Formats: sequence, C-alpha cells, structure tokens
Amino acid sequence: MLSTWGDRARRRCIVSATRDLNARASCTTKTNMAAPVRASRLFRLAGRTVSSLPVTCGQAVGPPGRRCYVSASTGNYLQFRLDERTAHSSLDLYKKNTGVIYRMLGLHPSHVQDNPERFRDWAVVFADEEISSGRHYWEVTVKKSEEFRLGVAEVLMSRDDCVGSSGASWVFGYAKRKWFAMTGNKMVPVALVGKPERVGILLDYDAGLLELMDIEKHTIIQTIRAKFKTPLCPAFGLWDGELLTHSGLQEPAGLK
Repeated sequence: MLSTWGDRARRRCIVSATRDLNARASCTTKTNMAAPVRASRLFRLAGRTVSSLPVTCGQAVGPPGRRCYVSASTGNYLQFRLDERTAHSSLDLYKKNTGVIYRMLGLHPSHVQDNPERFRDWAVVFADEEISSGRHYWEVTVKKSEEFRLGVAEVLMSRDDCVGSSGASWVFGYAKRKWFAMTGNKMVPVALVGKPERVGILLDYDAGLLELMDIEKHTIIQTIRAKFKTPLCPAFGLWDGELLTHSGLQEPAGLK
C-alpha cells in the first residue's frame, strides 16, 4: 500500500510539474508573439504620425547639391512651363518645356509656326502662366549659360521688344561676368560676386516687388520696385548655353 501510494504521489508530482512547464512555455510564447504585434502597431502609428507632420517651410531636402522646397500642406504654388508659341526661332525647349537651349544659327523663321505670340527679333521666351496677384517663387539653373535675363513681363508686351529693354518687363541679367537689374532699357549693376549654379526669383505682385535670391544663403541679392497693373508672366532671354526652370516651389523661410 505504501508503495502504491508513493507511486501515485510521484505521478501526481510529475504531472503537476509537466503542466507548470507547459504553462510557462505557453506564457513565454504568447509574450514573444505579442511583442512583434505591438511593434507592428507602433510602426504603423508612427508612420501615420510622421506623414501628417508638415515639413518646415524652406527646408532643403534631397541629396547634397540638389535643393528643392516642399511642404505637406496643399499650398497653391505657381507651376509653369515655357510656352513654345512665344519662343524665338533660335531657342529650343526641352525637358517637357521646362528648359531652353540657345542655338546660334537657330531655325529660319519660316520653319517655325507663325503666330502673333512669338518673339521675332529677340531670343526670348515666356512662361505659360499669368500672374495678377499674390507672391510667387521659382528658381532657375543658370550654370550652363554666360548671357541671359530672368524676370517677368507683361503678358501683352510687344513681341518686337526685348525683355529688359521694354518698360513692360523687369529682369535680372548676366553678361560679361557681371549681374545687372534692368527695365525700360535702364541698367543698374548688381553687386553679386561670381555666378551661382542656381538662383531664385520672388515676385510680390501686390507689393510691386521683384527680387533676385541667393538660394544657398536665403538672402535677397537685389530688389526691383515697380507698379504692376496688368497680368505678368515669367520671362526669359537667352544668348548662350541653356537655362532650366524649377516652378511649383514654396517660398523659402527666413529671407534676409
């Protein structure tokens, strides 16, 4: 009897120990399975949180040497392309009409479509968007040109005139390694040493301001003051190399 009772007691201890071990293993397994689930939920939550955070105004993103201003908000930023209908026959548009190349020989005027919007005597091209109010900002890559003009002009400016020479245009130009501001054929030197690869143009239509910007330092290099009364559009003159425009950008913060 004592032996039988002892055997039963030992069996009960073994069963109890086995159940205890199984319970611990089950607990450990559930804990380990719960960790990834909680982590997964946390990552998904973090993803929603990050994507909803607005990017700081004027924050440069992308690899070094490449600058682009973005915002998570739905701001209405000026987006334009170059208008082939206005381009002089010496100018070729490329990269979905955001860039322009100067051809010294160019096409004979008879080989381009004749229309009243086209510039006939000067290597000028207009953008395809009109501006009649507000503040607007865009940039232009200028590193492959040694002679150009950047700015705005009245949409109805005479196609027999050149941007800068006409009083219906306001531009910043570069020629003979020197910068200048120009309107109505009056030229004012701009104190800018050297030539950056890319510059910014800021137009405040209502305040009557056109500004040339150093996009690396976030500084205003030169300001042209005027009274804008009719719709304007971005305007470009080119007599060497090529220009590439960048629109749809947010105005950088912290301008000086």
